[in-house]
Amino acid sequence: MSLSPSRIGKTVKRQAKAALPPLLFLALAGYFVANAARGDLGLRAYAAREQDLARAIAARTKAAADVATWQRRVGSLRAEHLDADVLDERARAMLNLAEPGEIIVPYGTLGPLY
Repeated sequence: MSLSPSRIGKTVKRQAKAALPPLLFLALAGYFVANAARGDLGLRAYAAREQDLARAIAARTKAAADVATWQRRVGSLRAEHLDADVLDERARAMLNLAEPGEIIVPYGTLGPLY
């Protein structure tokens, strides 16, 4: 039995029509898999959001520590907690002033002591 050109054409058309639905399904499945990995809500974006969250938590922890430090500093300046000797000592150190009868002990150039 010989194959005529029209019969070959029909066979090719039939096989192409049979292969088209699975190919379309594979293309659609590939699209969704690619979006699941790389899209705005995909795995890479999820990992980036996790890193952003970790950085934000670290920044919030640092900010909370800074707030606590400043609250302690400001709290010690309130009138009911203010120690005149400590205030005098800090003012002299920051302004680099001394009374005429005081003895000054230089510490060198290691940087500020406070």
